[in-house]
Amino acid sequence: MIKNYPFKYYKTSPEIIKLAVMYYVRFPLSLRQVEDILHERGIDICHETIRHWWDKFGVLFAKDIKKKSINPHSKHKLIPNF
Repeated sequence: MIKNYPFKYYKTSPEIIKLAVMYYVRFPLSLRQVEDILHERGIDICHETIRHWWDKFGVLFAKDIKKKSINPHSKHKLIPNF
């Protein structure tokens, strides 16, 4: 089991939480628009719940994306221009 599992006390699956937060962050959508998109797909979530998830998990997802985007085996390293 993962030591610090951030989704421990949530009834909603982590995939739905990540989908809702990524819709809000990635596309120029309001919280209510994300709520409508999820509702069309059969997921009834309040826009305030999405805001809470964004506050709680936004930084976590950003770190995960940043970690995946940096490839340590790449030949091209980021070198600052001076």
